[in-house]
Amino acid sequence: MANPAPRGASDYNTAIVAEFRENGGRVGGPWAGTPMILIHHIGARSGIERVTPLACSAQPGGRYVIVASNGGSPADPGWCHNLRANPAITVEAGARTFPVLAEELDGTARAELWPKLVAQAPVLGEYQARTRRRIPVFMLTPLGRPAATAAG
Repeated sequence: MANPAPRGASDYNTAIVAEFRENGGRVGGPWAGTPMILIHHIGARSGIERVTPLACSAQPGGRYVIVASNGGSPADPGWCHNLRANPAITVEAGARTFPVLAEELDGTARAELWPKLVAQAPVLGEYQARTRRRIPVFMLTPLGRPAATAAG
């Protein structure tokens, strides 16, 4: 999450994941109307798979952008480290589950995308202003091709 509760964050995320799955990718409360995905990532040190709900921005070609804002905290969220160590992950978007490659954007790609992301979610600009670190941005690109439909 962009700004999970400091205590009980695991329980909070578990509830969001359950609501996401029960409602075809939609959640209510403070996240109502926010496009979200679930990322399945592997712990960089533990090797344990974790599922984290995140706000996202849909991009052309079935890609998604996620931002490691961590509410403007001075540290990157744990999932950010995990994606750097193990970038081949699985995501759930709506009722679909598929593999993606997570690529951290740098340089021109990030510079061009950041203002668009802040325009979509102004809170990202506020988070960046709260921290000295440059907030990481990841592009999630689907791997493989969708299954072909049988000709009828």
